[in-house]
Amino acid sequence: MIPFPSGARSEAREKLVQALREYLSADGWLTEAIDPSHLEGTPERVVKMYEEFFAGVGEDPQSVLNTVFRAENSEMVTVYDIPITSVCAHHILPFYGRCHVAYIPQDRIIGLSKIPRLVDILSRRPQVQENLTTQIADNLMGSRLAPRGVAVCIDAIHTCMSCRGIRAHGVTRTTALRGTFAEEPGTVTEFMNAIRRLEA
Repeated sequence: MIPFPSGARSEAREKLVQALREYLSADGWLTEAIDPSHLEGTPERVVKMYEEFFAGVGEDPQSVLNTVFRAENSEMVTVYDIPITSVCAHHILPFYGRCHVAYIPQDRIIGLSKIPRLVDILSRRPQVQENLTTQIADNLMGSRLAPRGVAVCIDAIHTCMSCRGIRAHGVTRTTALRGTFAEEPGTVTEFMNAIRRLEA
């Protein structure tokens, strides 16, 4: 949830509900188009929705990366096809898709469930896809895992582009490469080829 002290958070929530109620009823522009009974609980539902969308605000992404295990493995570890849903900071509309994360261990590994958890925390806040991709990579590189390299790839559909404006239904791909992945072309080629096989 959004990290307000309980009293301040409650007050802020009520202000937002009231602002939405005034907006929806302004000059009757929406109530003329639909039975007003359908809008009665809408402000509260919208606020609850955004509290869910922004539940990662105030959560420390490093908190899920603290537990690591000793390992002799030095080969690539990849978690494919992690579902993401986030909210575009520019229009407050969702974007959604899939995230692929790989890392090359040095002498430690991390529980596989921690990577989707990291992606979820960073996704559940107002975001820009380019920044989200970078944040996932940087948090893994800067964690106790201390990997030799990290690669992150996100493919997402942005409703701010597909449902308004240009109304284009394209998929946006962003990548972030750190350590070995940025320094050794063969390593990133292996990662990207694996993603292509997944898409085939």
